[in-house]
Amino acid sequence: MENTQVIINASSYGEVRLFSDSVNAGKMDIAVANGKLTVFHTEVSPEFEGRGFAKLLLDQLVSYARENGLKIVPLCPYVNVQFKRHPQEYSDLWFKG
Repeated sequence: MENTQVIINASSYGEVRLFSDSVNAGKMDIAVANGKLTVFHTEVSPEFEGRGFAKLLLDQLVSYARENGLKIVPLCPYVNVQFKRHPQEYSDLWFKG
């Protein structure tokens, strides 16, 4: 069973973590400041690649941003590509400034 969680520390840096059967399967490195959620990096452990886990992380990131009224700055190459491929899906929270 997969689950995701967003963890932000006091300095506004954090991670979106993905667990599969209680094993840490992947993460996104993020920061939140001034109404923006910057995503720097997405990583899925090699043994979990090819299962759509990066998309699960992205879905959690997007949900968190929408729930908290944040715009996403997609510095991570994976997130940037997904935003460009599906602009209509992410247009409400894609910060392009």
